[in-house]
Amino acid sequence: MSSSHTIEHIVLFKLKATTDQPSDADVDAAADGDKMVSRINGLISLDQVLHITAVPLRRVRSTSSELSFTHILHSRFRSKHDLTAYAVHPAHLRVVSENAPLVDDILAVDWVADYLIGSVIPPPGSAVRVALWKLKEGVSGDERKSEILEAIRGIKEELGGVSQFSFGENFSPERAKGFEMAFLIVFSNVRILESADSEQWEEKFKDFVDSLLVLDFVVPSNSSEQSFGS
Repeated sequence: MSSSHTIEHIVLFKLKATTDQPSDADVDAAADGDKMVSRINGLISLDQVLHITAVPLRRVRSTSSELSFTHILHSRFRSKHDLTAYAVHPAHLRVVSENAPLVDDILAVDWVADYLIGSVIPPPGSAVRVALWKLKEGVSGDERKSEILEAIRGIKEELGGVSQFSFGENFSPERAKGFEMAFLIVFSNVRILESADSEQWEEKFKDFVDSLLVLDFVVPSNSSEQSFGS
């Protein structure tokens, strides 16, 4: 399925801290993480949801020592209306309530992925990199942001093995912790993801970016959505 105006919805979770040494508490925390992602992935049954994947993060890199996350939710919707309907759906609210005691911190961003090419469901085994940007003070105005977004578009051409590229300006600031722009790259596999050079584009945008958060994850092969494909 292709869409010219797919909505990207990213939520980052930090599970409550465990001890540094292996213990029964760490085993319990891992089990809690499994329960959390299982509940979230079950929301693929909702009509509004085109795609949903909740998984532990493979790697996190942040320029802010205050931000640390353990899990990510990536989902896609046909429209802002569908995202809003999902947010207030009783099944979603129940999952949020059940997971809340497990979570120490959360961050969420949404953007319109204009002219997203390819299937709305990334294939199982795909490796995904998400980057969130907080702009420096003084970098504002629609013209300047449009300039930055156009430059972000060029990142795809600089990286090899990209099967899908999505980018945009966050339209939900309430839980975004000041992050204003985002992009998402889908690679065919982990090997290609790990060989991707991020430093080149980071250097290009250093004059605009105050804080950067880069997150990698892998789409699981047993994703529940395969039973509900759109």
